[in-house]
Amino acid sequence: MESALSDESALARLPKAELHLHLEGCLTPALVVQLAAWHGESLTLEQANARFETASFVDFLELFKWATSYLRRPEDYAPLATHVVRELAAQNCRYAEITLSVGVMLLRKQDVHANFAAIREAVSKTSDVHHIRIQWIFDAVRQFGSEKAIDVARLASEMKSQGVVAFGIGGDEQSLPAADFRKVFDYAASEGLHRVAHAGEIGGPQSVRDAIEIFGAERIGHGISAIHDESLMGLLIQRQIPLEICPTSNLRTGALAKLLASKNARLSDHPLAQFAACGVPVTLATDDPGMFRTSLNAEYAAAHEKMGVTIPQLASIAEAGFRHSFLPEGEKLSAIENLRSEAKRLNLL
Repeated sequence: MESALSDESALARLPKAELHLHLEGCLTPALVVQLAAWHGESLTLEQANARFETASFVDFLELFKWATSYLRRPEDYAPLATHVVRELAAQNCRYAEITLSVGVMLLRKQDVHANFAAIREAVSKTSDVHHIRIQWIFDAVRQFGSEKAIDVARLASEMKSQGVVAFGIGGDEQSLPAADFRKVFDYAASEGLHRVAHAGEIGGPQSVRDAIEIFGAERIGHGISAIHDESLMGLLIQRQIPLEICPTSNLRTGALAKLLASKNARLSDHPLAQFAACGVPVTLATDDPGMFRTSLNAEYAAAHEKMGVTIPQLASIAEAGFRHSFLPEGEKLSAIENLRSEAKRLNLL
C-alpha cells in the first residue's frame, strides 16, 4: 500500500499535457447553479447533481445540452475559463489544448469572437499566475453537417493569431459519412490548421480509418475500437498517430460497455494497457472532467491501479502528451526534457 501511495503521489507531481479537454465539459454542478442564478433561474445544487448522473452516451449528450444552455453570453464563459485553468494547475498540467464547441455557439447564434475574447482574457489572467501554456481547438459538430463545419473551420483560421492551432470534429460519429467532410478538412489543412477528430468512441474501427485517410487527422479522440483491428493498430504505430484516451469518459458514456458488448464494463476492462503494450501511441486525458467528476491525476492513478499500466509506461504516456502536442518544436523539446528530468527525480524512470 505504501508503494502504491508513493507511486500515486509521484504521478501527481509529474508535469503533464492535456490534449483532449472540452471547455464546456468542465462545467460542474456548482458552476451551473451559479450561471442559472445569473439568468434568473432557481436551481439547487441537489437538482444539478442529479442531472450530472449519466450512464449512457445519450444521457451524456442530454447533460451537455442542458448544462451548456446556461452559457449564453461572453461573461458566462469567463468564470468557467478561470475554473479550468485552476483545475489544470492543480493537476500539475503545464500545457493544454482546450477544445471549444464553436459549432454549438453558432447553432445558438452566439458571437464566437466575443465569447473567445472573454475566454482568452480570463485564461490570460489566470494562466500567467499558474504558468500554464494553453492553445485552442475549434470543434464542429458532425451531425450538423459539412456546411456548418466549414463555418467553424473558417473561424478557426481567422483566429490562428489568437492561439487557435487546430480544427476538429466531434458529436455523433455515426451520423454522417466521413466523405461529407473531406473538403472541410482539406480547407483546414490549407489554412495551416492541425486536424483532429473524435472517432472510434462509439463507432467501429472503420470510423478511425476514415478519420485518418479522409480527414487527415493527426490525433484521434478516443479511438478505443481500434483494439478490434490489428492492422489499424499497426497503421497508428507506423504513422505515429496517437489515441487520446479518456477512460472515465468511456466508462460513463457507455462507450466502453459498447466496445466490450457488456453491460458490466469496468475500468479494469479498458484496453489502454493493451494499446500501451502493443506500442500504439496514446495520451491520457479527461474529456469532460466536470461532467464525469474526474481529473487528470485521477486518470493517471486509475490507469496504474485499475488498468494495469506500469509506472514507466505512464511516464512515457505523459511524455507522449507533449510529443504529440501542437506546440512549436522548440517548446515541445524543452517540455519533454523537463518532463524526463522530473520523472527521474521522482524515480518514475
